[in-house]
Amino acid sequence: MIKLNKKEYVAPWEKAFDLILSPLEEFIHRQTTSGVLLMICAIAALAIANSPWNEAYHHILELTFTIGVEGFQLSKSLHHWINDGLMAMFFFVIGLELKREILVGELADLRQAMLPIIAAVGGMLVPVLIYIGFNPEGHAMNGWGVPMATDIAFALGTLALLGNRVPNKLLTFLVALAIVDDLGAVLVIAVFYTETINFAALMIAGVLFLLLMALNLGGIRRPLPYMMVGVVLWIAMLQSGVHATLAGIILAFTIPMRPKYDAERFLSHINEMVVHIKRAYQHENNIVRNIELRSRVQALEEGVHMVQAPAQILEHKMHLPTAYIIIPIFSLANAGIPIDLSALGAIITHPVSMGIAVGLVFGKLIGIAGFSWLAVKLGFTVLPQGLNFKHIVGVALMGGIGFTMSIFIAELGFVHHPHELLMAKTGILFASVIAGISGFLWLYFTAENKEK
Repeated sequence: MIKLNKKEYVAPWEKAFDLILSPLEEFIHRQTTSGVLLMICAIAALAIANSPWNEAYHHILELTFTIGVEGFQLSKSLHHWINDGLMAMFFFVIGLELKREILVGELADLRQAMLPIIAAVGGMLVPVLIYIGFNPEGHAMNGWGVPMATDIAFALGTLALLGNRVPNKLLTFLVALAIVDDLGAVLVIAVFYTETINFAALMIAGVLFLLLMALNLGGIRRPLPYMMVGVVLWIAMLQSGVHATLAGIILAFTIPMRPKYDAERFLSHINEMVVHIKRAYQHENNIVRNIELRSRVQALEEGVHMVQAPAQILEHKMHLPTAYIIIPIFSLANAGIPIDLSALGAIITHPVSMGIAVGLVFGKLIGIAGFSWLAVKLGFTVLPQGLNFKHIVGVALMGGIGFTMSIFIAELGFVHHPHELLMAKTGILFASVIAGISGFLWLYFTAENKEK
């Protein structure tokens, strides 16, 4: 309902002034809706890929789009622009979130940070060993890297669907784990699955990283210079042969996290500003006609921005487009896998699909939960307050959601073997569904969130 009187206009969205959310709570809130959109888009993509529209679906994804000018152009398919371009923005947001947690959040404690790192390492090693057990030789062994990857978008979306049933710190743990996992997958791709590496482009990327660090150390706080250099960094990473989404994380870690104003100075400045605003308001209460009042409010807005760290501001602004646009588009473009029901039994029991499915579901569970348990019992780290091993088991199950990164590695490993590629994609699909559902149900029935 909208109230209107002589002095004020109160709209429902103005309640945002009273809504106080931490960055992590805001991230969870946005990811809840994003998780629903993610699942809807995945189901839609699967339905289209197994319908008469399958050919049109793949034709659209393979349409080539070119940007740039004559002599300096990038020509990629729509599918590549989504995976390498839009997802770089997603990883940029994740990088900002992780940087904040490492510097001032739960991961600021080295012992706490060690837990997701060790869990991620276990979640990569065990699935690889399981896959090699099913495929010890021949070209089928080229898919050893497929089950080591966790799809951070789907995993976060699934966990976010649980809402307040799980502690916020569990999302932080999954974010850290998934990023370490993805970085590990990127390194594997660069070393073992990249046919050619452009060292000149890698050197340019290194120089650009040093430039970003110089901007940070030089006190540059406006986002525009970082974004401009970040775009060139993304192009360099793309040309280098290393997965371009890594540019998003590198860029995020160079954005300043220190505010310009200290708290005491900010409070003093605000108190003075409020006095001036009240005085201006007494002369004319309509801000549209009161030039002084409007200028004071604008100055107040500028001060509020200055007291916040640039990384905080960008994280807040990027949440909405990432959660509601980028991730659903990503799902729609990558989840379309054709399924031959008549040969389903033979496909599932194929060594490649079995190695991937068992590696993702059981390998991730054993690796993440097992390595976490050992790390805690041996005293290398401790569980974050509010978490228990039931939570870790749930996240370990969700770690078996492979999808895009797994499919990407499968495309590289079986580029010359279409039959094995189909087996790999089917194994990824079934494993991801089983892992997502089992992880969700496990946490739904066993996890009790005591953080109220």
